[in-house]
Amino acid sequence: MTEKFFNVGQIINTHGIKGEVKVRRITDFEERFKPGQLLYWVNDKKDIKELTVRSHRVHKGFDLLTFEGHSSINEVEQYRDGYLKVTESDQEELGENEFYFHEIIGSEVFLTNEEKLGEIKEILTPGANDVWVVRRNKKKDLLVPYIEQVVKEVDVVNKRVIIDPIEGLLD
Repeated sequence: MTEKFFNVGQIINTHGIKGEVKVRRITDFEERFKPGQLLYWVNDKKDIKELTVRSHRVHKGFDLLTFEGHSSINEVEQYRDGYLKVTESDQEELGENEFYFHEIIGSEVFLTNEEKLGEIKEILTPGANDVWVVRRNKKKDLLVPYIEQVVKEVDVVNKRVIIDPIEGLLD
């Protein structure tokens, strides 16, 4: 059986000349980037490379990482545009009303009256709560805050989310 991988970040660029990379975070778990953490780099050709985090810091809203055995820009340039992933066995048990991004992305979103709004295409993590970006047919994307007042039901097995929008959300 092959192990499943799950995105935790995307390397969008190098940073400086000492082997640091700029990462767009795709996880809420801080420990994914702690020194010593094993990550898997995967590109669009499905090449896989194991990388161990040497250092981590946050700069201007992005995570900056270095990897063991990579001390110059020349050694990390090849990783640009690739994704950093963890294996399924690295995932932790979550509490009630907590979900992994991959469980939510791709879910269909409905109003409480069963009217379909669209499909969750992305999750933003701007601050106090996550925001689910819903792709709608021939309309601009809908931004749904993941708060109890709005999100009424999440069914990860059937990829269904039911919301009761607050005033102004659908405008």
